[in-house]
Amino acid sequence: MDDAADAAGPADRRDFSRWFVERFADYWQSTGASPIEGRIAGYLLLDESAGVSAAELASELGASRGSVSTYVRKLIDRGFVTLVRKPRDRTHYYRMDSDVWGRFLETEHTYLEKQRGLATQALAYTDPSGPAYARVRNMRDYMSWIIDNRMLPSEWNRFKSERDERDAPSS
Repeated sequence: MDDAADAAGPADRRDFSRWFVERFADYWQSTGASPIEGRIAGYLLLDESAGVSAAELASELGASRGSVSTYVRKLIDRGFVTLVRKPRDRTHYYRMDSDVWGRFLETEHTYLEKQRGLATQALAYTDPSGPAYARVRNMRDYMSWIIDNRMLPSEWNRFKSERDERDAPSS
């Protein structure tokens, strides 16, 4: 990622979408994900339509339909993208919900629950005096600690309510 390019922003307003999609993809890729997955997510984040087809995504992002299809499925599985159907149209369209980040918190909770369950099962099969047991126990307890102590979803909803109330147009 080029911090100077991030600070400077796009050359002009017309270049904003392309600039944003590429910066978003850079950040996305820094977490170990594919750059095309990041471009898809960035593109859909800015999209104003009721949904974008795989063909449109491929054309706009300069990617193959196959890779778009693969990474859209991953984004759907992770809760970032939803499939949209239009009446009398067999084409699949994709979009992001207005609160995709709130959905991310919900998906993350499910992930943490599954990881905690896996660790609990693994503890029954590891030697309590061995290093694997200590690592797996820490995994289980970390997942439990996050689940039991996290207030993020409720705090996020409270924040949005306060923001929306504050930013509402005066009558």
